[in-house]
Amino acid sequence: MTLLQIHEPGQAPTPHENEDIAVGIDLGTTNSLVAIIEGGKPQIISDRNGHRFLPSIVSYLEGEVLTGFAATKGHIVKSVKRLMGRGGEDIKKLSGAMQYNIVENVGMVRLDIDGKHISPVEISAEILIALKKTAENALGKEVSKAVITVPAYFDDAARSATKDAAKLAGLEVLRLVNEPTAAALAYGLDKSAEGIYAIYDLGGGTFDISILRMQKGIFQVLATGGSTIIGGDDFDRELAEIILWKYKNQTGKGFKPSQTETNEILSIARNLKEQLTKNDLAIATININDKDYQYEITKQELERVIEPYIDATVDLCVQALDDAQLAINDLEGVVLVGGSTRLPLVKAKLQELFGKDPLDDINPDEVVACGAALQAEGLTKGSDNLLLDVLPLSLGLETMGGIVEKIIHRNTAIPVAKAQEFTTYKDGQTGLQIHIVQGEREMVSQNRSLAQFELKNIPPMKAGVARIKVQFSVDADGLLTVSAQEETTQTIQEIEVKPSYGLTDEEIKSMLYASMQHGKDDMQQRLLTEAIVESEGLISTINAALEEDSELLSADEVSEFAAHIKTLSESITDADRDLINKTRKNLEKSSEQFAERRMNKHIGNVLKGVSINRAVKKPRA
Repeated sequence: MTLLQIHEPGQAPTPHENEDIAVGIDLGTTNSLVAIIEGGKPQIISDRNGHRFLPSIVSYLEGEVLTGFAATKGHIVKSVKRLMGRGGEDIKKLSGAMQYNIVENVGMVRLDIDGKHISPVEISAEILIALKKTAENALGKEVSKAVITVPAYFDDAARSATKDAAKLAGLEVLRLVNEPTAAALAYGLDKSAEGIYAIYDLGGGTFDISILRMQKGIFQVLATGGSTIIGGDDFDRELAEIILWKYKNQTGKGFKPSQTETNEILSIARNLKEQLTKNDLAIATININDKDYQYEITKQELERVIEPYIDATVDLCVQALDDAQLAINDLEGVVLVGGSTRLPLVKAKLQELFGKDPLDDINPDEVVACGAALQAEGLTKGSDNLLLDVLPLSLGLETMGGIVEKIIHRNTAIPVAKAQEFTTYKDGQTGLQIHIVQGEREMVSQNRSLAQFELKNIPPMKAGVARIKVQFSVDADGLLTVSAQEETTQTIQEIEVKPSYGLTDEEIKSMLYASMQHGKDDMQQRLLTEAIVESEGLISTINAALEEDSELLSADEVSEFAAHIKTLSESITDADRDLINKTRKNLEKSSEQFAERRMNKHIGNVLKGVSINRAVKKPRA
């Protein structure tokens, strides 16, 4: 029995007073922030030393784990966000990733830290624990719920890994929100912005571009694009290469730094980059073999090495506009997000592309956390604002011949559920393999495999008779669930798609480009494969019919069938689509009379021995 609490007049607790507090968290590659709504406005929560952000750094020293500004000694791990949801093959292709001691486990990689194998999920959880403590110290209350932002181009594995890290940190994730969408929410509400805006988000490890329509509290994503391998970390690495090149040029000796030395040089490079956002010249001081070396680095040197990365982001902006079917003049403005947007070259390139100065009047480092806090407030206490996000890459499954049948196309608003019916290919087929893929190409081999499962216990039927409904459901976090059901028996199988690791660098970088560059060739390959599959199915069906009812044909007719089947088989071998379609039609035409005879025979067998009175139901008088 539950006892009701009775309070004296005026002493009752205010609404939500006892509810768990929900915060917004920007879990960044370089820095992370936590924010909350106070007085209707988002506020960044500072730690006890007044710091408004926490460096996304974790160090392990003699069994002690330190985070943020305290993580200065021991085994230091930075930019772990780039490893979230990734496997061994992914890491080999990741620029600068070998600063880590990688252990290639099955599934997501782990880092060898003083003999212990620690996953990126566990390391990210330490950052979230530190943010949780910062919020609790400032608010004086327990924090157990959060909205956490992720790059728009984080795939299923990276999103799942982020939720797992939050769970380890003792946080319930109310929603994973794409970083540019969170930024748009904060900017739109703060500036009362309406119209179509581009959100250009260049952080430490990722780049996202989203095109949104903001109108009366509705934030609708029209298109999104980006890359998980472009960010400030790459700029730091390029600067570090310049420093080491200058050292080799001066001393005539190469230098292969240890992991600790690599981290130190990258830190120096990061400081240089920040200086060069304001100055034309900066001095790098590095210590090698207990000797200091100083080198001048100019803004021109920095811009020369980072320009290819910035140009790649510009190309992705153009692609996103094309996806949204918009022209540059349709945009009201371009909002800057992420610390790397402070680089003058970034602003210059965007001004050149869009013909207007980018908007950075809200701190680019804080706007994402502010948007996350607004969404957290909305999910716990209600809001008049509506976020409509989209799926970044198409989802589909494999059909006969290795063809991809897209179920949900990219840039579809989420959450979404779509279903499609499929059937069996062979007589008596009692199982169906469901292979789920992600990408824009026409053939399975050209896309990313996400998961596979089998629908069993299908009743044995003729090919094409069974009806199998496959449903794809993507939730508001962008996570996928797939179910398959045979309609006559209601046999059902379901899988929550959680791949062991995410898309490789090259796959994510090239998927959209490849779909455009190879679009015509892909479609030709698909049409050829469809023609082959259809023709092979026809040959199989006719051969089965000949075995069963050959007495309905004369010897000449049997020979004619054999000739048509041989010609069609040869055209399949030659892979000539036009010839395949032509010879298939000839075979279909020649089989029409045979099909009629078979139908008459089987109807006759059914009615054999049945009186007319029984066979024909008389109408009532």
